[in-house]
Amino acid sequence: MPAASQLEAAWLQRGPLARLLWPLSWLFRAAVACRRALYTLHISRAVALPVPVLVVGNLIAGGAGKTPTTLALVAMLRTRGWTPGIVSRGYGRQAAGVQLADKKTPASQVGDEPLLMHLRSGVPVAVGADRVAAARMLLDAHPQITLLLSDDGLQHWRLARDAQVIVFDERGAGNGWLLPAGPLREPLPQRVPPRSVVVYNAPTRSTSLPGHFARRRLSGVASLADWWRGDPATMDTLAQLSGRRVLAAAGVARPQRFFDMLRNAGLDIDELPLPDHHSFVALPWPADVMDVIVTEKDAVKLLPDAMGPTRVWVATLDFDFGPAFEAELLALLPPAPARPAD
Repeated sequence: MPAASQLEAAWLQRGPLARLLWPLSWLFRAAVACRRALYTLHISRAVALPVPVLVVGNLIAGGAGKTPTTLALVAMLRTRGWTPGIVSRGYGRQAAGVQLADKKTPASQVGDEPLLMHLRSGVPVAVGADRVAAARMLLDAHPQITLLLSDDGLQHWRLARDAQVIVFDERGAGNGWLLPAGPLREPLPQRVPPRSVVVYNAPTRSTSLPGHFARRRLSGVASLADWWRGDPATMDTLAQLSGRRVLAAAGVARPQRFFDMLRNAGLDIDELPLPDHHSFVALPWPADVMDVIVTEKDAVKLLPDAMGPTRVWVATLDFDFGPAFEAELLALLPPAPARPAD
């Protein structure tokens, strides 16, 4: 088992490896507490923007469903009169500074998840380790934006926020310890923090915090070329793969969830788990494989003309929120500004 997988497995229980790393977690805890105190005591000051900021993030390391949650929030907020934009750190990108995402921008320059969010939602996206600078660039380039979503911004306290959505999956808080002995980036609070809404990307509540449940569903597949053109994935296209032997490749934090979803949809698959944020500089499957299904996060790094004889399909995932979640979140935001008359 790779070292990263061993560590993630150790984070689910308080076993020998986690206990060995436990003293280091107290150093991490002290660093988090000191940094938070700088903002609490106003030694460091959060920067407010001229539009509301909604943060989407999680307390644990690894994917918990932030990207599909952000995409679902964009869709929901649009129906409520907002014109959203997204800022993100751009994890794994090779470029420095701040940059706007564009369909022609390689994922290596802006990060796979920010590029995916731009392609799927169509809203402007800016990336940069300095989210304040990224947000200012985005607002300068797109003055029509009336609300910003800060993807994976829960621990980025320099950017002032109006509300935040905290996402958990079935792992909850893991073994309850902070990095590196556990998965937590900050201590699990005893109650939901002020101006926060908790959403579970899981069938049941996985922490003691009250929250809502996201309805996760596979919306179908599209050919890689169709996906890049913006054509929607369909269940009819997925049904056409039934009866074929298909290779499922996933360079995501939790590939087994993707594989299980495809099997539950009736597909006969061979699994190809890949490291999270896999680069796809070289294709990881044999050249004679006829059909491959990938995640959207992987598709942003695959160009249709470079796939050779292999037919590559992109599976899309959608989240839905219930009315109670929407009502609680919207109550934390100011009313959407009136749109100018045509």
